[in-house]
Amino acid sequence: MSEPGITITRVFDAPRDRVWREWTEPERFADWFGGGESEVPLSTVSMDVRPGGAWRLKMFAGPERREIRWNGEFREVVEPERLVFTLSDQSGEEAYELIVVVLTDLGDGRTKMLFEQRGSLPPEVYEGAAQGWSGFFDRIAERLAGA
Repeated sequence: MSEPGITITRVFDAPRDRVWREWTEPERFADWFGGGESEVPLSTVSMDVRPGGAWRLKMFAGPERREIRWNGEFREVVEPERLVFTLSDQSGEEAYELIVVVLTDLGDGRTKMLFEQRGSLPPEVYEGAAQGWSGFFDRIAERLAGA
């Protein structure tokens, strides 16, 4: 890995179009983003899923319900296989992480997800972020198993 960041691969027992909708439909995204420790009110989620389209949401994190305002811009949208967007909890456009999600149809109703986050955070911050994303992806797996 030449630049700092995170790479996570997961296999979901669900067709690719269902996994795609977890990433691109506000109702679904609000339910899993933040895992079990945070709340994302659906009323705060806005997603314009097209290249150049903006997204934003408000998260209440942890037991203290610390407010985090997430935002970004979709850079690439190739339904249902590739999504590239920026992610930031800062107000300026210069401070963001780049997220790449690639979904591969494995057949038999299974989908492989390759997730990458790249930017300029310190290595210890990426370690914590990797744990956080893993919890989010556990929530996606629960949602897909129960849907």
